[in-house]
Amino acid sequence: MSSSQDRHGPRQLGDILTDLFAARGYARLRARDELESAWSRAVGESRSKLTKLGGIRRGVLTVVVAHSALLEEFAAFEKQAILASLRGEAVGSVIRDIKFRVGSVDDR
Repeated sequence: MSSSQDRHGPRQLGDILTDLFAARGYARLRARDELESAWSRAVGESRSKLTKLGGIRRGVLTVVVAHSALLEEFAAFEKQAILASLRGEAVGSVIRDIKFRVGSVDDR
């Protein structure tokens, strides 16, 4: 079969849906939802409400926290456990490190 016939012949539904999801950004949105759920499980529901996930840049997840005491708790005592949990549960996101900063979390 020639390559022109491959391009114009019937395609499997899974291939078509994969292309559609990629074109519409669904994979990125799904990865974000997966990350937010994994974050909530990693830090606990009550503490996740005191945080807001930022973006991931070069493998570094930025997290805004409501106050400095929580920042210190996460950064000094829980960062490695949180990273391990996120790496195991948020497989759609590549996270090498977490950067915490104090800021407003109200506009979640």
